[in-house]
Amino acid sequence: MFFGLALVVALAISFFVTPLAIKAAHKMGVVDIPNARKVHAGAIPRMGGVAIYIAFVVGTLILGVYTWQVAALLIASTIVMAFGLLDDIRGISPKVKLLGQVFAALILIKFGYSVQFITNPFDGGVISLGFWAIPITVIWLVGISNAVNLIDGLDGLSSGVSIICALTMAVVCYASGQVVAAAISSVLAASAFGFLRYNFHPAKTFMGDCGSLFLGFVLGALAILGLSKGATIISIFIPLLIMGIPICDTLFAIVRRAYLHKPILEADRGHLHHCLLDRGLTHRQTVLVIYAITAVMGLAAILMALLTTSQSVIVLIIMTVAIFVGADKIGVLRGSIKTKSRSNYRKVSSK
Repeated sequence: MFFGLALVVALAISFFVTPLAIKAAHKMGVVDIPNARKVHAGAIPRMGGVAIYIAFVVGTLILGVYTWQVAALLIASTIVMAFGLLDDIRGISPKVKLLGQVFAALILIKFGYSVQFITNPFDGGVISLGFWAIPITVIWLVGISNAVNLIDGLDGLSSGVSIICALTMAVVCYASGQVVAAAISSVLAASAFGFLRYNFHPAKTFMGDCGSLFLGFVLGALAILGLSKGATIISIFIPLLIMGIPICDTLFAIVRRAYLHKPILEADRGHLHHCLLDRGLTHRQTVLVIYAITAVMGLAAILMALLTTSQSVIVLIIMTVAIFVGADKIGVLRGSIKTKSRSNYRKVSSK
């Protein structure tokens, strides 16, 4: 594999193509307009994900791994990106966008991307999923795609978190002997890193749905390709921990909205980044704190991949307790429910 060349080219393409995407977005009127829930003040172009996508495709091709599974990943992720781009440009219904993601997921399943089993925590054996492997894999891919999309609420947040997740996945995949998955994960990280130069606060561009859905979909696919092959009790939890921030933020949002008797898909200001901002952190501080949390989760995932099963269980328990205690302290669960009546929230909402 031409690993080094692929990384350099992917980084360079995303860095130099992003300004072109910014110009194209301005000409086409594809800009993000501020509203009550968003924190930016002016109209920001939102087609940066196209640069990430082009960089990833070219970088992956340069790797020289021409297999059906790699081809399926490129085709399926292109479909997800295209539906996201269509939504960015002209707007499409959530159902149509969801159908595109499901179709892309089915393509991957056709070429071997599926969660075939789950580990039995009681006897260390393996439970075959049989037919259920298909819906579970679809839910995983669609869920991760939209989880990354949901955290795309601050400058540099989704792209930076995706970089950390991809790098962590590369290390874990390499340690487990999944060299191809590790290489592709590295290319994904390089593609997003070149874009981050223009996306970090104050952002010159957003990645849009075409970028966030694409990043989430590829991360989910790589988790299946590289991290779901083990038969240990702990193996199923490693990708969950690597992508802990988007997954937990999404799950907490579902719990929060259900508690408030609000529609699950209704947007609110209870996400992790909103809670940190409400506690007085600046825009950059909030993003950097979430980067740090993601990095800690990533290090824990790497430890779990290297330690024995019993030691990994201890790490998992510690991280699970820390996540729920931290969520409660920050206000993602209990505190965010109270914020609906806070004057600070009313002021933001009235803008």
